Amino acid sequence: MKPAVLFLCTGNSCRSQMAEGWLRHLAGSRFEALSAGTHPVGLNPGAVQAMAEAGIDISRQRSKHVNDVLLPQPEYVVTVCDRAKDTCPVIRGGTATLHWSFDDPADAEGSDEDRATVFRRVRDEIAEKIRQWLKTESRLP
Repeated sequence: MKPAVLFLCTGNSCRSQMAEGWLRHLAGSRFEALSAGTHPVGLNPGAVQAMAEAGIDISRQRSKHVNDVLLPQPEYVVTVCDRAKDTCPVIRGGTATLHWSFDDPADAEGSDEDRATVFRRVRDEIAEKIRQWLKTESRLP
């Protein structure tokens, strides 16, 4: 069974959804990529668009509550925002917990293009962080 990686944020609308898509794209079948939120609010269309521009379709992903994805226990939980880190449920056992803080593109202001630029920047930051993690993670299958 391949190890599960759960990306956790507050709303499970942008950052964690993009991270799920990136891990699936970059790691192929080595991991089960999951995402969830402590207070899910639905998939943000800006995240879908930014990922589509990078050639990754996350339009079929859905926003989920963290309690809906904790069983079986993931090998990794990666919080992608400070609020999720502070409210992350305690997960016992062999789960490795990582924290990668990214700006919330849903909070971007300005014109449509200004907001899209923020989504693209965060998308690219997430991709780079996952690429780095995949290179350095010693327990890769």
